[in-house]
Amino acid sequence: MKKLFMLSVMALLALTVQAQTEKKGAVMEFKEKSIDFGDITQGDKVEHTFVFNNTGDTPLVISNVAVTCGCTAPNWPKQPIAPGASGELKVVFNSAGKMGKQNSVVRIYSNASEPIEKVSLISNVLPKGK
Repeated sequence: MKKLFMLSVMALLALTVQAQTEKKGAVMEFKEKSIDFGDITQGDKVEHTFVFNNTGDTPLVISNVAVTCGCTAPNWPKQPIAPGASGELKVVFNSAGKMGKQNSVVRIYSNASEPIEKVSLISNVLPKGK
């Protein structure tokens, strides 16, 4: 009787673990997580659209997008991204008042299995020619 009980408990535990691993939730996967613009001139605005896919099995909801300074402006989808669908995060970097190597980091907060993702715009800001 003890063997039957233990076998039943082990089988139930195995089914529980399998059920938990099958459910992924929302998963945000980017085609690229950074873009390097190289040298730009002070005052230039550069932009990039980061494309991502929801490879999970539940809708992806982006709750917030945070930037490191006011020089970076993000635009993201406010509607849920269905499983298998893609979305776009447009980011604009304004180099006015900046100089030298810049790495503008954008944090994306969502209900994904990895709740905080990061993408970045990299550039080297050169002074304006006179």
